Amino acid sequence: MPPVGALRLAVLSSLFSVSLLFPDESPLLKPKVLIAILARNAAHSLPHYLGCIERLDYPKERIAIWAATDHNVDNTTAMLREWLKAAQSRYHYVEWRPMEEPRSYTDEWGPKHWPPSRFNHLMKLRQAALKTARERWADYILFADSDNLLTNPRVLDLMMAENLTLVAPMLESRSLYSNFWCGITPQGYYKRTPDYQPIREWKRLGCFAVPMVHSTFLLDLRRSSSRSLAFYPPHPDYSWAFDDIMVFAFSARQADVQIHVCNREHYGFLPIPLKAHQSVEDEEESFTHTVTEALIDHSIKPSELLFVPPKLQDTMGFDEIFLINLKRRTDRRERMLNTLEALGLEVTVTEAVDGKALNSSQLKALGIEMMPDYKDPYSGRVLTRGEIGCFLSHHATWIEVVERRLQRVLVLEDDVRFEPRFKRRMQTIMEDVEKAQLDWDLIYVGRKRMQVAQPEVSVEGVDNLVEADYSYWTLGYALSLQGARKLLSAQPFGKMLPVDEFLPIMFNKHPNTAYMSHFEPRDLRAFSVEPLLVYPTHYTGEPGYFSDTETSTIWDDESISTDWDRKHPPKTAQQGRIRPIAQNSVTGDTPPPAVRASRDEL
Repeated sequence: MPPVGALRLAVLSSLFSVSLLFPDESPLLKPKVLIAILARNAAHSLPHYLGCIERLDYPKERIAIWAATDHNVDNTTAMLREWLKAAQSRYHYVEWRPMEEPRSYTDEWGPKHWPPSRFNHLMKLRQAALKTARERWADYILFADSDNLLTNPRVLDLMMAENLTLVAPMLESRSLYSNFWCGITPQGYYKRTPDYQPIREWKRLGCFAVPMVHSTFLLDLRRSSSRSLAFYPPHPDYSWAFDDIMVFAFSARQADVQIHVCNREHYGFLPIPLKAHQSVEDEEESFTHTVTEALIDHSIKPSELLFVPPKLQDTMGFDEIFLINLKRRTDRRERMLNTLEALGLEVTVTEAVDGKALNSSQLKALGIEMMPDYKDPYSGRVLTRGEIGCFLSHHATWIEVVERRLQRVLVLEDDVRFEPRFKRRMQTIMEDVEKAQLDWDLIYVGRKRMQVAQPEVSVEGVDNLVEADYSYWTLGYALSLQGARKLLSAQPFGKMLPVDEFLPIMFNKHPNTAYMSHFEPRDLRAFSVEPLLVYPTHYTGEPGYFSDTETSTIWDDESISTDWDRKHPPKTAQQGRIRPIAQNSVTGDTPPPAVRASRDEL
């Protein structure tokens, strides 16, 4: 027998000879994917939804589109038809199944109600899409609801790389709601489990076996076990509720197909489902919030193949809405303008004063002196030039209000996120303020409540409003002409401290009486919406967080840099839990803030 070394040499020589005969082969084509689009009353979501489909980083000639729509009371059919006509030459294959009539189901209460007839029809449609994918020899089928935003263009490749039969990319909303369940009852309904929240909050990363996924998921049709999966008719042993996702989950269970959800990356967004009594207009408002959430970290635009008329813009009854933005922060300006456009708000961008560009001679010319003995309560540092720039930016807005005699304005910073139904809720509060003839100077729309020992006083006759106590942050606030005059008359330049410390002093609620002694009178009439309507986009320690006020230099020495907010995160950290005894109690519509909402069920 020849030695092992000789055998290896012979094999290598043979492989080398073969490689000379057969040069490097071309790469394999990507797997074929059929994307199933089922749309009903989706005219409000289709432009952004289809824009995300267009931006998928996957060869369009390897993608087939299967689209169906029916029972619409809006422009969904025409919009989807327009897109398919424009897109069909780009994709491998397009199948179109519209149904103009009827416009509703005979047994439904409204467009958001799900009677048995609707579930039955939807299951048949999903099954038809699955049948087409199999007949067309697609390797995969992607089901993606028409209000889901796939913001990660690599989502198809990423899900395929997991090498799983049935897998869903975890989608996010502002609450804990997502597109998977971790537990299921013997009757097939949702069951809360301790596994859900760590996955949803990315405290555990990976791909996880779960009993249910919905909304967006990818099925590998090359797997032999996938042949047994079906939406319709339900499995002979199925006895749960007549629901498409529950029927499909049971089908997977009977076929021994394990369902998975993956959260290794951020893949996209979905809205929280509405109640049966809600309307298409409510759905549009909910989806708008989903778009504003997606815009925080993603550049998403409507489909380039659709004509989308611009949304009507207004100022919610304010004389003006000011957006304070540093000229060099074009990223924040673009995001906020896109967000405000989605909300239907007309804004005026006011250029912020860049604290980093201020020098000592400029500060002297403005007469700026730091308040004696001022120290940041968290770090013990003195004032930063970023904080001076922030103060000057707000101060310039106050001057404009007075010079133009604007009766009431809304001031927004460029790093805020909006709560659901922001526009409607803000308008309602200001209308109630007007009806009650409330004498007000400033109304916080977003803040960090610092006095948490006892509840703030609710305002009689005005829902969702409290008398503001000691607060941080100037994320957003309404300001009256009278309020602007009071703030300017305090002449704060010669005794400056951060603007969010100055405001509580002016309404006599600052805990440091020495600071307050520098200002008379302290009669600003300040209130706050409750619950809040805007929050920061990012908090200390989160990806994407950066503070132009905290990351700066100290006010009187530009050689000393500051980055204390990272070393002392409580100042810019999320509002801590407020004890029940100190919770504010108000009348009116009080949905839980989305930042703290815990809904994770259908």
